[in-house]
Amino acid sequence: MLYHLLAPLAENFQGFNLFRYITFRTGGAIITAIFICLILGPYFIGLLKKYQMAEKIRADGPQSHHKKAGTPTMGGLIILAGIVIPTLLWADLTNYYTQMVLLVTVWLGAIGFMDDFLKAKKRQPKGLVARKKMIGQVLLGALFVAGLYYLAPSQQYDGTTGIPFFKNFVLNLGILYAPWVIIVITGASNAVNLTDGLDGLAIGLSALAFIAFGAIVYVTGRLDYSSYLQIEYFPGAGELSIFCGAAVGSALGFLWFNSHPAEVFMGDTGSLALGGALGAIAILIKKELLLVIVGGVFVITALSVIIQVLSYRYRGGKRVFKMAPLHHHFELSGWAESKVVVRYWIVGALCALLTLATLKIR
Repeated sequence: MLYHLLAPLAENFQGFNLFRYITFRTGGAIITAIFICLILGPYFIGLLKKYQMAEKIRADGPQSHHKKAGTPTMGGLIILAGIVIPTLLWADLTNYYTQMVLLVTVWLGAIGFMDDFLKAKKRQPKGLVARKKMIGQVLLGALFVAGLYYLAPSQQYDGTTGIPFFKNFVLNLGILYAPWVIIVITGASNAVNLTDGLDGLAIGLSALAFIAFGAIVYVTGRLDYSSYLQIEYFPGAGELSIFCGAAVGSALGFLWFNSHPAEVFMGDTGSLALGGALGAIAILIKKELLLVIVGGVFVITALSVIIQVLSYRYRGGKRVFKMAPLHHHFELSGWAESKVVVRYWIVGALCALLTLATLKIR
């Protein structure tokens, strides 16, 4: 909105030329997102308390978590406000990439909201039925595929994707590309959702992932940088930097309230939206396999749940971990919650740095 209002004024007032620069608008989005979260956070938390939108703690969870019962959930509304509003203010709203990632974020945020609402307000422990949640995610994936095939400004979405550390090889998925896109969006959103189990854990890791992707989409959208790094060039993809900046600012602002001891939890409203947005960005710049690196902690967390379930089912009730997801295993092994979170952040930072290194180590 600000971009559309102020950038055209640069023809008459040179100072407004700043609004044409992606780096300036990304910085503006970060700052705006932080302030939105800090200002709206107490208001939203007060509303959630008023309407008793409180977290229900699993009876079989770590004993230390039982004291968290009653903490407001659905704080993802704060995150969504911190992402969507700055993006609308600072980004080019006619940009295809911006429109696609906003669609995914809002859609999955709505699914997460329904799930949280049913759990907290309607007292339905399982929330939105898993089948219905999956239908919503798959439908979104199908619409995303249609958008890639019929609305993309170029014909670059040809069923191929890049392979990290290799510049002359691509993975050609052919007819499997459509289900691949659906799996990436669904898998990424659920992986972040599973990681959201400790104060500040998922939101801190998400900030690190968006920082890495923010840098990657910026160079991807510039012909000079992409040519130098020999990566595929996507005209206009640089606008995604503004969305990533808003996501980073929103994460930092939300962390103000979500750090231990948390005043509010993001719930599925936030975790599904954040994970889906990461998956959408990876697809839009054909770097889906980078998700395994930049979201390494998310991947490991999801795998720990899968391993635990399969072991319990097919090995006569035997468990591999003391509790899944993996962060609960470390808690039951004697690690303090804050220590688990900080150590996960350190690993997440290493994953982000390795992701950026793939641009040059090829």
